Amino acid sequence: MTLKLGRSAFADDAMLMMAIVNRTPDSFFDRGATWEEDKAFDRVARVVAEGAEIVDSGGIKAAPGVEIDEAEERARVVDFVARVRESFPALVISVDTWRASVGDAVCGAGADLLNDAWGGADPELVDVAAQHDAAIVCTHTGGVTPRTRPYRIEYDDVVRAAIDDTVAYAERALAAGVDRASIVIDPAHDFGKNTFHSLEITRRLDEMVATGWPMLVSLSNKDFVGETLDLPVGERLIGTLASTALCALAGARIYRVHQVVETRQTVDMVNSIAGRRPPRRAIRGIQ
Repeated sequence: MTLKLGRSAFADDAMLMMAIVNRTPDSFFDRGATWEEDKAFDRVARVVAEGAEIVDSGGIKAAPGVEIDEAEERARVVDFVARVRESFPALVISVDTWRASVGDAVCGAGADLLNDAWGGADPELVDVAAQHDAAIVCTHTGGVTPRTRPYRIEYDDVVRAAIDDTVAYAERALAAGVDRASIVIDPAHDFGKNTFHSLEITRRLDEMVATGWPMLVSLSNKDFVGETLDLPVGERLIGTLASTALCALAGARIYRVHQVVETRQTVDMVNSIAGRRPPRRAIRGIQ
């Protein structure tokens, strides 16, 4: 289906890169490389030049850590969103937040998409998206509390649970007034899951795609990749791209990434093999 992300629309065959631009001093991958606003803005310019259609910025790291209240979260992201919107009017701006008050502030500053990584922990976030005609990402977290790590979580069928929860969240957003074309679901690898759960989600992602809701995957340098290959953060690119290839084959639409160029090439190659995308140049045996 056509995707409507705020002021931008994308055809149903578009596969989109969502580049991560953290506004935290303690993020697990970049270790605060874009904590300073100018450095974060420079990364936005770089990933846009690399072809990212979306940037996703968040003011709180997902892992446990120092408590960040709503005022501090707003201070980290609202003015930054406004600056990016002014400089990149065609860019889709996403903000990673579960708080409705923060969502309201960033949408007022120009954000197009609310990326709720915590599965509807604040039930009013869907109302904010509807009020601002913004898009929303509906994730599956197994009901865990924001910023907590999963511990001995069990599912009878993790894929069935992910489908049921994300579709219910999507339908709640629809009922609140969010445009159907602006609702995306995300199985949320690692969130509320152990490594076996995330591997099964990846293996059976086509079942989630079959719901008809556009699919986002956030695979980049995740712990399930690191544990599967016994590799630390910073050495997980190949495993990330292998996982990306399977999700692309299944039909995921949006890829939340640290490395834009490598992910784009992987997704494009898979979609060409699948017959969904023509080669950029095909002269071998013809000329």
